[in-house]
Amino acid sequence: MGLVVSHHGRYHPDMLNTIIHGEPTANPPLLIAHGLYGSARNWGVIAKRLSDERQVVAVDMRNHAYSKWTEQHGYADLADDLAEVVEHFGGHADVVGHSMGGKAAMTLALRHGDLLRKLVVADIAPVAYSHSQIQFIDAMRAVDLSAVERRSDAEQQLAEQGVEKALQSFFTQSLDTKEKRWLLNLDTLAAEMPEIMGFPDTGASWDGPTLFLSGGTSDYVLPEHRNTIRALFPAARFAKIPGAGHWLHAEKPREFEAAVRTFLNA
Repeated sequence: MGLVVSHHGRYHPDMLNTIIHGEPTANPPLLIAHGLYGSARNWGVIAKRLSDERQVVAVDMRNHAYSKWTEQHGYADLADDLAEVVEHFGGHADVVGHSMGGKAAMTLALRHGDLLRKLVVADIAPVAYSHSQIQFIDAMRAVDLSAVERRSDAEQQLAEQGVEKALQSFFTQSLDTKEKRWLLNLDTLAAEMPEIMGFPDTGASWDGPTLFLSGGTSDYVLPEHRNTIRALFPAARFAKIPGAGHWLHAEKPREFEAAVRTFLNA
């Protein structure tokens, strides 16, 4: 059950890199789409635990980790990347997406609704945000990689730039210390930041079961977003994980896993 296979573009030269947990079961597979600056690997613990009941497929989104680097990073492109993965794994899946991955997963439902059974959107709404994440690209670009022998060296440099402890270790998971390079296409992510912070106006809606699961202390999903959410996802339900912020799956992994499991099995 604990078998993990990482495929670096083996099926299709452009298909997203996947890390697979567990074997196929009678349940649809679960696809996990990470957030900005993340990777499939970040989700290893939760993916492994959820793979006791269903196969779990975590992806590296384009311009992240071991997936393709492109000049485009709009949500239609990200959604179509995810659709290709779902089709490869049988054409029907449950999907969990966090932050940027949540926007990609919502766009997937709105563009390719027949591929999804259930959708979990983790701490993000289908709206444009004003708090950009560009300062973290500036911080990563400012790291002197020639002086980095181990991750802690990069973490120290990030700390000197005021990046908080939890985010230092998160960002350095996307650092190849041997090759002295970031496994993030910082140029495209910087250029496409307005797209990433926005949300496409599709005019579509998806009426499948959708859970908006938010951190109790996060301000990403606000009461004033609910009308917009319900217009796009009429079957939307809302839940909060007390004491968790935007990185709810990392801060409260057991509670996050339990909420996702309960919703998928309901």
